[in-house]
Amino acid sequence: MSDVQAQISWVYTEKLDTAAGFYRDVLRLPVVRDAGSALIFETAPGARLGLCEAFDGRVVEPKGGMITLLVANRAAVDDWYQRVTAAGATLRGAPEVLETFGIYSFFCEDPNSYVVEVQCFLDEAQQ
Repeated sequence: MSDVQAQISWVYTEKLDTAAGFYRDVLRLPVVRDAGSALIFETAPGARLGLCEAFDGRVVEPKGGMITLLVANRAAVDDWYQRVTAAGATLRGAPEVLETFGIYSFFCEDPNSYVVEVQCFLDEAQQ
């Protein structure tokens, strides 16, 4: 058994206020810790997303990375899509079924071009 209590994935930004607005106001993730130059958002119990100003080798590097937010079902994916669209986020297309992975999802980008995916597993949420 692991003694890990929680998990934080970090992304970096040159403009903390702009990026924080995306995660707080567009994705509506609650801030659970504000350390001034870094914010931690809760994505689910025990799962966190950290947003930090770039410094000392910690750089904005969105290539090859992705943040995936897992939701309950297709209706939830569609709701998120409508909300993110209404907020003017940069989208990479409408929700779609990705049979290869057994998911229904859409992709958008944060202000630093990090890809954010909102998805549900089809075998758990056929609604």
